[in-house]
Amino acid sequence: MSFVCTLLQIYLLIVLVRIVMSWFPLRSDGPAAQIAGVLVALTEPVLGPLRRIIPSVPMGGTRLDLSPLILLLGINILQGIIC
Repeated sequence: MSFVCTLLQIYLLIVLVRIVMSWFPLRSDGPAAQIAGVLVALTEPVLGPLRRIIPSVPMGGTRLDLSPLILLLGINILQGIIC
């Protein structure tokens, strides 16, 4: 079980880093953009289906994507059950 718990913790950190990186503009040719690309490749297979189920919430002139928060909550619940 500890291997699964470690993987869940790593994935949780990957999602958190993706969330934080999404707050900043990235140059497409910079190293941060390459890191962001890897993070997107690792998280989008889970976040994409969540986005189709959970609509974004309007906030002023923009919309808030709740799927990463729901994913973090789901990981925490899963960790509480199996770790």
